[in-house]
Amino acid sequence: MAEGLTRQQLYDRIRASSKEEYILEEMTRLGFWAQNSSQPSLPETLIRKEGELRRELNELLAERQKYRNKEKMLADMRKERMAKAKQKRAETKKRNEEERIARAAAWAEKKQQDILYLGEEVSAGLNKVTPDEAQLTKFGLPVFKDATALANAMGITLGKLRFLAFNRKVSNSSHYQRFQIPKKSGGTRVISAPMPQLKAAQHWILENILYKIKNSDAAHGFVPGKSIVTNAAPHIGQDIVINIDLRDFFPSIPYKRVKGLFCKLGYAEQVASILGLICTEPEVDEILLDNRRYFVAKTERHLPQGAPTSPAITNLICFKLDRRFEGLAAKYGYAYTRYADDMTFSAKAAVADKAGQVLWAIKQVVKEEGFTIHPDKLKVMRKGDKREVTGIVVNEKLSLDRETLRRFRALLHQISKTGLAGKSWGKGKNIISSIEGYANYVYMVKPEQGAKLKATLTALLQREDIKAQARSLWTGEQAPAQQQAGPASQADTTKTTDTTATTQAPPASNPSSSAKTEKPWWDIL
Repeated sequence: MAEGLTRQQLYDRIRASSKEEYILEEMTRLGFWAQNSSQPSLPETLIRKEGELRRELNELLAERQKYRNKEKMLADMRKERMAKAKQKRAETKKRNEEERIARAAAWAEKKQQDILYLGEEVSAGLNKVTPDEAQLTKFGLPVFKDATALANAMGITLGKLRFLAFNRKVSNSSHYQRFQIPKKSGGTRVISAPMPQLKAAQHWILENILYKIKNSDAAHGFVPGKSIVTNAAPHIGQDIVINIDLRDFFPSIPYKRVKGLFCKLGYAEQVASILGLICTEPEVDEILLDNRRYFVAKTERHLPQGAPTSPAITNLICFKLDRRFEGLAAKYGYAYTRYADDMTFSAKAAVADKAGQVLWAIKQVVKEEGFTIHPDKLKVMRKGDKREVTGIVVNEKLSLDRETLRRFRALLHQISKTGLAGKSWGKGKNIISSIEGYANYVYMVKPEQGAKLKATLTALLQREDIKAQARSLWTGEQAPAQQQAGPASQADTTKTTDTTATTQAPPASNPSSSAKTEKPWWDIL
């Protein structure tokens, strides 16, 4: 028996070839068969040939036996295919997993270097990062090739920029503090005051982009060096004055229009989308669910009233509107100015009869530019009427309403006699801020009269009894209300003040008003 082989193994080797071939191999291995000849002997050749033929015969017999049993053959074929398919699936699964991990790692790295998604309905076009440098150079604007360059210029991280621009339908936090202030014409106006981080980003956009673009000559609102005084001056002594106010001015300018403005200035769609998102917001409902507060968007994004960028953006968007109205005014011999959404046309008596044609043309232009005229604020003032432009009387010279001035002087006199208790001015919650604001307003329009009123007011406020009463006004709920409302009141400017003037706008109302009331989830769902 060969060394190391069992009896069964020996039988298997013999059956695989032949007994003679096995003996020949063993004799050769043990040295009993000469191996030094250059050619094998005839017996050796015959024995090996017989072994090869026997092996081939065995394979043929096995193949024939397999094909005789068709069911077994098919089962073996299926089993073989299934084994191969299983192995292929395993290889494919492994390869796909490796590719998925590689893609996830690449995506995570790319997110750290770029902004690829900013929420539903606003992320299309974020892959377009080629700006129109010639257009940007024409306007004197800084060039940002992508979001990373913009974030670096703003001095914030890419993650912070994504956080400020992300469009969320439902969120646990809000970038705005919302409250209401009374309107001059009645009702309330919702002010959306941006939180510090967003406000800083908006101020950066305002200073580095928006203020670099020249506005139309007819624009006077929120333009450095201009005010309600410059807006009213061209209409002094005119025989007919037409005042037109646009309805829902800021909310009527959607995100897409703001983004389009930045694209038109030359920025790539990625940068324009980010700038547009930072400068817009939707109206939201505050919902309390399981003791958690949620902010649910209920409108599309639009310009918020209270953001520092909103007035400058409206001026740029209204550039074409102003040019069309300037051409219309020149055609009919009228003068034209615009302060925010308050537009004024005026003319001498010689062309006053063309007012109907002018009004018809105005309505057509306003409609074509995507705005709506407020029907309750369309005024046509003719000779003999008190003609006002943004609150300033322009009959013969710039002046103020006499009755209002008389009541203001009477108020100061009453304060000097009986103090601040029970006194109010306008719709402001804080009497001190309200009367200071009106005195500054008078000083801006009529410097001589305003100086006297401010001197009288300063003398009153320096009295110890008045100081004590003023301090008591800030010990209750009005103090925090004033503190929160301060930035928004300046950004809003209720058409009687200007951001470039020294006038202080009347204070906002208490932010704990109905606009800030939390709604339970069942009131919404």
